[in-house]
Amino acid sequence: MPSGSCAPHDSVSRPAEPAPPADDPPLLSDRLTAWVHGRPSCERAAVAALIEEDELLARDCVHRLLVAEHDGAVSCDWPEFENRYTLAPGLTSADKAFLALILAIRFPRAVPLWPVELLDDRRLGIVLRAIVALAGSDTIAVGTRS
Repeated sequence: MPSGSCAPHDSVSRPAEPAPPADDPPLLSDRLTAWVHGRPSCERAAVAALIEEDELLARDCVHRLLVAEHDGAVSCDWPEFENRYTLAPGLTSADKAFLALILAIRFPRAVPLWPVELLDDRRLGIVLRAIVALAGSDTIAVGTRS
């Protein structure tokens, strides 16, 4: 046995250990988080909400409209997204309601609140946490009552 080997001292053949996986590219959520650092609080809150919701950002129709990739970096093309997301195939009225509220967080302005009626509890909590973040509060908790 060669010096420094950790192989057992018997004659049983062992399968070779698999090679370590190649470095996976960074997750989109990590790349967006890095990009949004230092951006306005409304943009940070909107990106954090999309990352937390996770499902819509993973859909091709949303990803293609929102995420701009250039030289290995990503950013959000909010104006392009706002102009076209309602026409994206496969989005339900609840999906569009959630995205409309996220856009209202990104571009703070007067918006109707009736779309909250279309949100399930999970998405409603995400929107409420984003509003709390937009307000700059770190003392208000949004979650399930016990």
